[in-house]
Formats: sequence, C-alpha cells, structure tokens
Amino acid sequence: MTDQERFMKEAIRQAKKARALEEVPIGCVIVYEGKIIARGYNRRNTDKNTLSHAELNAIRKASRKLGDWRLEGCTMYVTLEPCQMCSGALVQSRIDEVVIGCMNPKAGCAGSVMNLLQIDGFNHQVKITQGVLEEECSEMLSTFFKELREKKKQAKMLKKQEAERLAGQQVQEEDT
Repeated sequence: MTDQERFMKEAIRQAKKARALEEVPIGCVIVYEGKIIARGYNRRNTDKNTLSHAELNAIRKASRKLGDWRLEGCTMYVTLEPCQMCSGALVQSRIDEVVIGCMNPKAGCAGSVMNLLQIDGFNHQVKITQGVLEEECSEMLSTFFKELREKKKQAKMLKKQEAERLAGQQVQEEDT
C-alpha cells in the first residue's frame, strides 16, 4: 500500500464517521512531514452549519496544531473533490497539494465544474492528484445516495398510506 492509499484510507474512515451521523460521507486528513496532523468529516446537518465541511473542519484543526493559518508543506487527502468554498479555503490556507478520491461532476472545483485551485492570477496554486482509491470513495457516496433516495421514497409512501387511512376514517365517521 502506498502512502497516498494509506492516507486516503484514513480519509475514508473519517467519511464513515459522517455516514454514521447520516451525513454525506465525506472525509479528509491533512498530512505534514509524513504524519497526519488533522482529520475532518462532514458535519453540516449535525452542526446546522453550512461551513462544517470535512475540509474546513480539518483545516481549522491543522492550523491550531501548527499554530499558523498558513499550511505550507501540507497535503490534504479528501474522499470527494472539494466544492468552491473548500477550494477557496485550500488556496487561502496555502496547502501544497490536494489528493482526491473521486471527482464531483456537479459541484467540484478542482477540475470538474471549474478549477479554482490553479488560477494563475491567485497568489497560490494547489497541486492536484486525482483518483486515489477512487472506486472505494465513489461507491461509498453512491451507496449513501441510493439509500437516501430509498428512505425518501418509503417515507413518501408511508405518508400517502397514512393520508388515505385518515381520509377513510373521516368518511366512516361522516356516515355514522
């Protein structure tokens, strides 16, 4: 197992923590000098805060650990391509490299929808490596969303059945 795979495995472990909270399973670790210095996972619904993305949670912890907002020399491993907000935070925090498990064709800003990490006019560009343990990362997200759609479908069906039951009950009461 390569170092990249080892660190991505830890990001996947973090994503599973998010999944246990019924959050979108996205996980992240930040590595400095070959060691994990911060971990994060998606907590948006749990925290009721749009800023509680895995990447931002890990960046906050890494900054505290290093005592600096500049995370030069650090590499982030994240299970899903960062969104525009997280990509901006990667540039602002001066992280050297981001290693991505799977790409996000709907909202990814490290090359899918756009690439905010390597704009020439910015004072910092982030190196991008894609596809580390891609299948595992992608499958985890696909399974989550499939299960979520099924839960919503079942909830809708139960709601409909309950409405029909109540309507039938009301008709019986009117007849008596």
